[in-house]
Amino acid sequence: MILAIDPGTTESAFVLYDSGDLVAFDKLRNDVMLDRMFELMDEHKDLHHLAIEHVASYGMAVGREVFATCVWTGRFIQQWGGPFTAIYRADVKIHLCNSMRAKDANIRRAIIDRYPNATGGGKNPAIGIKSAPGPLYGVSRDVWAALGVAITYDETKRRKG
Repeated sequence: MILAIDPGTTESAFVLYDSGDLVAFDKLRNDVMLDRMFELMDEHKDLHHLAIEHVASYGMAVGREVFATCVWTGRFIQQWGGPFTAIYRADVKIHLCNSMRAKDANIRRAIIDRYPNATGGGKNPAIGIKSAPGPLYGVSRDVWAALGVAITYDETKRRKG
């Protein structure tokens, strides 16, 4: 089982992912996320790896928000205290969409397409509806990014050994 995090300046999204199954996910304040990591490790004894999105430099000037995100990334890694893998946004774009030009909407669509046999209700069974939720029901905003990190790690890093 993998804990994947999309860190942010004040809030971060996480996904607990087990070979295609979303066990848990949420977007939390960063200080709450630090505590939640301990709870997840305690609740799920088969949780063995952290995959976390890392900031990459493309030669452009960046602001405070990027540096704050870097600080939180380091704090999450330190809190984890075990094996982790840095996953860059470019890795996610290439793995899921085969294009560096992919946007959030493209990544979301590529993730949804990975659940072709979902049995949720509504026009999109992978997401579903409240009365007939699919496996991605409730995933929103930055949780899609954390899920992209989880899938990229699971399908490229973990399985290659």
